[in-house]
Amino acid sequence: MPSDRVVVIGAGPAGLEAARLAAELGSDVTLVEKHDSPGGMPIQANYAALTHGFRPAAAAMGEMIEAAMGTGRVDLRLGSEVTAVEGSAGDFAVTIGSNGSAERIDAGAIILATGFQHFDPGRETQQYQYYEFPDVITIADAESMLSAHEFVVPSTGQPPKRVAFIQCVGSRDRQIGNEYCSKVCCGISSKQAIEVRQQVPDARVFIFYIDMRMYGYWENEIYWPAQEQHKVNYVKGIVTEILSKGGRLVVRGEDTTMGRPMEVTMDVVVLAVGMEPSQGTRRMAEVLGLPTNKYGFVETDHDRLDTVTTTVPGVYVAGAATGPSDLDDSISAAGAAAAKAVAFLRNAEVLV
Repeated sequence: MPSDRVVVIGAGPAGLEAARLAAELGSDVTLVEKHDSPGGMPIQANYAALTHGFRPAAAAMGEMIEAAMGTGRVDLRLGSEVTAVEGSAGDFAVTIGSNGSAERIDAGAIILATGFQHFDPGRETQQYQYYEFPDVITIADAESMLSAHEFVVPSTGQPPKRVAFIQCVGSRDRQIGNEYCSKVCCGISSKQAIEVRQQVPDARVFIFYIDMRMYGYWENEIYWPAQEQHKVNYVKGIVTEILSKGGRLVVRGEDTTMGRPMEVTMDVVVLAVGMEPSQGTRRMAEVLGLPTNKYGFVETDHDRLDTVTTTVPGVYVAGAATGPSDLDDSISAAGAAAAKAVAFLRNAEVLV
């Protein structure tokens, strides 16, 4: 008899939504999360506010967690990982490891929602001196500071007077093999620039960009308000190096609009790092036998315009495990994955 249980791997936004909907559609769900708390990157990286509506990330994720657990059909396994999967669609045997012990459970379908990791700006090049200068940080570092309402110069603990954001760090870069756009970095940098201006009103904030790619409604929600209401300065240019001089940072590059060299002094430089597949995504792709593209993201059936069905029957995928995604993308894909997984199980029951 096929199992009607769905195993969801990853309890971030996509995993929580997939678990909630699958449960509400009548399936029992085992939700497996390797960390000791659910919520995914918004919680693990201590995000401040979400792009839409500037809602506190912790509150928004708390609502998602409550909604999933409130169904009464979601078995949440924290500090756990899927270590092996045997069998086939409708009759999977999933091994879950936790604290040195292992348990096998039966599942009819699996949804992979293992997300992304931020690009490491020092992995390939020290052009931006991320590991050398404490006042060069990433947007993930900035989120944590903004969440605590302590956006300061890390080396001094003092409020900054000049802050620069540098776009496309680890994205749209053929030299390191990440030719793709990470989709959300422009919007997140603009959101953070607004937050910096709100928390440190005297600071001047600059965003150095190749192209501003405002996704969806961010043009009017974030981009124009950043300039018109919060006086954020957007500079079309390429940053080639960052130096330290007199206790401050010197940003060198080219102002491509004016066609001339550029050298400006900053107190804090924020690197807008892009998305890469998480280690969990790469590992689970191997465990499940899922093909990945050349960047390491899980492939879906794009030829049929299906964004959540994998090549392995009974296995679905949602969120940034398939490529750069914002929260709206992730939630939509999670709903589709849950619907397809439950529909597959219902059809399997009819055929028995």
